[in-house]
Amino acid sequence: MAGGITDTGELYSPYVGLVYMFNLIVGTGALTMPKAFATAGWLVSLVLLMFLGFMSYMTTTFVVEAMAAANAQLRWKRMEKRKEDDEDEDSSSGVSDSDVLLQDGYERAETRPILSVQRRGSPNIFEITERVEMGQMASMFFNKVGVNLFYFCIIIYLYGDLAIYAAAVPVSLMQVTCATGNHSCSVGDGTKYNDTDKCWGPIRRIDAYRLYLVAFTLLLGPFTFFNVQKTKYLQIMTSLMRWIAFILMIILALIRISRGQAEGHPSMAQLSGIRNLFGVCVYSFMCQHSLPSLITPISKKKHVNKLVLLDYILILAFYSLLSFTAIYCFRNDTLMDMYTLNFTNCEIINIAFIRYFLGLFPVFTISTNFPIIAVTLRNNWKTLFHREGGTYPWVVDRIVFPAITLIPPVLVAFCTHDLESLVGITGAYAGNGIQYLIPAFLAYCSRKDTQLVFGSGTVNKHLSPFRHTFWIVFVLIWGFSCFVFVTANIVLSESKL
Repeated sequence: MAGGITDTGELYSPYVGLVYMFNLIVGTGALTMPKAFATAGWLVSLVLLMFLGFMSYMTTTFVVEAMAAANAQLRWKRMEKRKEDDEDEDSSSGVSDSDVLLQDGYERAETRPILSVQRRGSPNIFEITERVEMGQMASMFFNKVGVNLFYFCIIIYLYGDLAIYAAAVPVSLMQVTCATGNHSCSVGDGTKYNDTDKCWGPIRRIDAYRLYLVAFTLLLGPFTFFNVQKTKYLQIMTSLMRWIAFILMIILALIRISRGQAEGHPSMAQLSGIRNLFGVCVYSFMCQHSLPSLITPISKKKHVNKLVLLDYILILAFYSLLSFTAIYCFRNDTLMDMYTLNFTNCEIINIAFIRYFLGLFPVFTISTNFPIIAVTLRNNWKTLFHREGGTYPWVVDRIVFPAITLIPPVLVAFCTHDLESLVGITGAYAGNGIQYLIPAFLAYCSRKDTQLVFGSGTVNKHLSPFRHTFWIVFVLIWGFSCFVFVTANIVLSESKL
């Protein structure tokens, strides 16, 4: 997430990078997309999904361009530092002034005119070889207000992420375990349950949800107070489980449709569902904050923008397949916030293991991500308030920062378990800032800085295909318009209640 310069890590081929990016983008948001499709209508949903996919691709190329500009500036600063050190050594070694001038004139061609160095076959100064995270890029290209706004935006997004995760696990556990007795297979059969309905004995469903939330917090919350990182094998395991679950859901829905058992009759357009669909789509295409760790280790970056475009086309096709099979297989009123729960019904699949695997799938995958995102959020809080040369007292560092990281999302999850709204609001506000506004400002500011440092004739080899200033202005207008639209829609919706 947001941070400073970190190790590049082991290099991998462009196609491995393509797979990693696919895995990063296709996550929890995809599970809430079928219901968002159903509530907005299939035609509106398809058009909006394609347009938002295009917008996300554009801003991804902006971030790649800013990464290249940041790498160039870091190289240039090192070259200037090396030049100063060499001059200091020369002045202290007792060499005559005439010798220094001769040597300086000889070396100036290799240290000062950067473009001439490139022409002699040296690596391009805009080559992306160092992993510069978005937080570091913001510090390089934004002023103090811009840096604070960046951290504010990413912190709000991470809070939304944690609230979604904190609600998704207890919801899945409640839906699976509260269907007992004669209704052991009735989770996805269209039966509507209220929070006040009984779960076990005197325990209501909402009580069961909150008990699971408390258990989830007690089990995973303590990790916020320590350092946690996702291991390679854990990443492989969660990715494998995710793909087994997604493929199973698509196949089961297609089998049901082919047998003539489809119940869905989706409408073409329902404007009232656009707000949530927008947030869900933005959330489901989110990858900009993790691009430095994905793009930097790619061994050959010559065609990186084309590979990213291919990734977006594949993801668009996958989201369309998942959502269309869902809205034609199930009635709109039976589609659940977490799509996996629609497959816990015996009529859909009579193999108990698969029913429980899909029903509990979010529990396994989300539980592994929650501590990592919590630690990332905690570190962003520390970075935001950090002052040069200062250190935090032990209580602030080990107690206060982890507490302000953990408590707010758990409180939100305690108050609501409406996953579609949580994903929609997180995507529409903080996601909007991270996916549209921040990349557009990074591209604009990095271009200005590049011209100041290297001259107007310098061309960034990773310059976005959308290089005209029109596209930056378009993204900014679109991003701010979305803020206004979503806010107005929420206010109007609440006033009608």
